[in-house]
Amino acid sequence: MPRIERSRLRLLASLTMGVAAPAFAWAAETETPAEKKDDAANQLVARADEIRFPRESFQTEITITNFSGEQEGETRKFRVLSRGNENTIVLTLEPASERGQALLMRARDLWVFLPSVSQPVRLSLAQRLTGQVANGDLARANFAGDYNPTLIGTETLDGQTAQVLELTAVDRSVTYSKVKYWIREQDGRPIKAEFYALSGRLLKTCYYENFKEMAGRVRPTRLVMEDALKKGEKSVLSYENMALRDLPERVFTREYLKRLE
Repeated sequence: MPRIERSRLRLLASLTMGVAAPAFAWAAETETPAEKKDDAANQLVARADEIRFPRESFQTEITITNFSGEQEGETRKFRVLSRGNENTIVLTLEPASERGQALLMRARDLWVFLPSVSQPVRLSLAQRLTGQVANGDLARANFAGDYNPTLIGTETLDGQTAQVLELTAVDRSVTYSKVKYWIREQDGRPIKAEFYALSGRLLKTCYYENFKEMAGRVRPTRLVMEDALKKGEKSVLSYENMALRDLPERVFTREYLKRLE
C-alpha cells in the first residue's frame, strides 16, 4: 500500500475514534439515571417482599373470611409451607369437608391435589381460590421475581409518604398483568396494592395492615382485599403462627404431598 494511503487511513481512524468516544460517554451518561431508577425500584420491591414474608423457608396459617357488605360469609383456613418464594404448598384445613386438598407450586407451575381424584389438575395462578383471593395470592408472593417495577412518584396516604411503583408482569403466567404498589418511604413497608387485568381493568385493591413481629421481623398480619366492581365485597386474610422451618426440596413434590399432615 502506498505511504500516502496508509497516512489517510491512520487519519481516518483517529477521527473516528475521536467521535466515537465522546458519543459513547454521552450515551452512558444518559442511561445511568434510568438504570439507577430501575435499581431503586427493584430494591424497593425486593425489600417489601422480605417484609411480607421471610426469604428462608417458613410455615404459616392463614384464615380467610369473606364479606358481603357488613355481613360475614364463608371462612376458610389454610396452612402454607414456602421455600424461597419459588416452591409452595397450600393445604386446606377448613372447612372439614375440603380438608386434604392441596395446592403445589413449583416456580410458576401450579397443581391442585384432591383426595377423590388420582391425578393432579393444573391450575392458573389467576384463578379464584375463595372470595377476592386468587390462587397466586397464597401460592406465590414474589413480586420481585414476577414483575418489572418502575418508580412513578410519591403520594401521601393517611399521613404517610409512600413511593408509588407500577409493576408490569414479566409474562402472562403470573397472577396479575399489572400492579400499582404503594411502599412506605420511611421503612419500606407495603401499604397498598391495586391489581389489574390484562385489559387494564382494576380487579381489586389490597391493604396491608396490623403489622406485628412474626418469624423474626415486623410484618403485615392482616390483608384486606376489596373488589373493585362490587362495593362491599371483600376478603380479609389473617396470618398466624408464622415460623421459620427447614423445608428441603423433596417436600415440594407430588410424591411427598400425601405424607404431609
